[in-house]
Amino acid sequence: MHLELSEHHQQIQQLARDFAQTELASVASKNDETHTFAKEQIKKLGELGFMGIAIDEAYGGAGQDPLSYVLVIEEISKVCAATGVALSVNNSLVAEVLKNFGTEEQKQKFLVPVAQGEKLGAYCLTEPMSGSDAATMATTAVRQGDHYIINGAKNWITNGSYSDVMIVFAMTDSSKGAKGINAFVLDTKTPGVEIGKAENKTGIRSSSTCTISFTDVKIPVTQRLGDELSGFIIAMKTLDNGRIGIAAQAVGIAQAALDEAIKYGFERKQFGKPILENQGLKWMISDMSTRVEAARLLTYQAAFKKTQGGRFTRYSAAAKLFASETATFVTHHALQIHGGYGYTRDYPVERYIRDARVTEIYEGTSEIQRLVIAAQTLKEFEF
Repeated sequence: MHLELSEHHQQIQQLARDFAQTELASVASKNDETHTFAKEQIKKLGELGFMGIAIDEAYGGAGQDPLSYVLVIEEISKVCAATGVALSVNNSLVAEVLKNFGTEEQKQKFLVPVAQGEKLGAYCLTEPMSGSDAATMATTAVRQGDHYIINGAKNWITNGSYSDVMIVFAMTDSSKGAKGINAFVLDTKTPGVEIGKAENKTGIRSSSTCTISFTDVKIPVTQRLGDELSGFIIAMKTLDNGRIGIAAQAVGIAQAALDEAIKYGFERKQFGKPILENQGLKWMISDMSTRVEAARLLTYQAAFKKTQGGRFTRYSAAAKLFASETATFVTHHALQIHGGYGYTRDYPVERYIRDARVTEIYEGTSEIQRLVIAAQTLKEFEF
């Protein structure tokens, strides 16, 4: 087992790190304050090949592996977690869906521009009354000959306000529950699609999050993804991908908070010495550092398992669970080390702690991850 990054992966990591420092560091705080979406930086990420990093070059992507994707998300999220999640959704929840379940026609029409960063993707699964229990969705897709009519609403849609392409899930046969769902790909400008106002969030404030409504939206059958009523399977397999991205985002946030805590701890002096010379704070740094490394290794492992093929559900869920809770733990302690200054917006740890909290919620809450991990673990035993 080799735990060192290859030279190739180090180069990708450095490229993402340099981009984050030169393009995002100077605007991340201001964008957070003003709720400004980093549209220009997202475009440049596309030019670097990062908007479709694991998509084949034939379809506009960079043709890299899942570990490369993780490295990019972590480095971008260390500087701006909001840009990190926009990148994650476009890759994991949109490009990957089209790659895995799209027809050749769908790939040419939708995947190529999404992977190239020319168009931005959004993933429409969650509804006002349907979160963790996705099978209870109220959005409907009624088939009428060679097309479907979609009605309903989706909320908490990342990239929603700026999206060009959407993956939408809707109930076609409610009598079948989870087995009655279809998945579709559509252009955001399709008649009947309405983009709601952006949410006023606690964290990742420069990420666009909104409600999207569908009123008699007519979609041809050729824009259905996969077989008839295969939507729930598509959604669950896709979230396996997404959870690796959110794990990487959480690792990035946690690492940034740890770095700031150490920097401040050496600069801040009390009783004639840097505060990090106090044993209590050294222990805090020790716990923070250990958890960040453990979260990173779990995330790398999930990426490795994905590379091997087959199901990697348990690994992505474990990475997402531990990394997100690590981000909350580390940012909390980083703010504590900063004392009163950490509670002001003069220091970035205040932003990190707000950004970290949502990683325990979206793409499956910590509670759902524990259920997933338990179910997958118990499958390995026969009684």
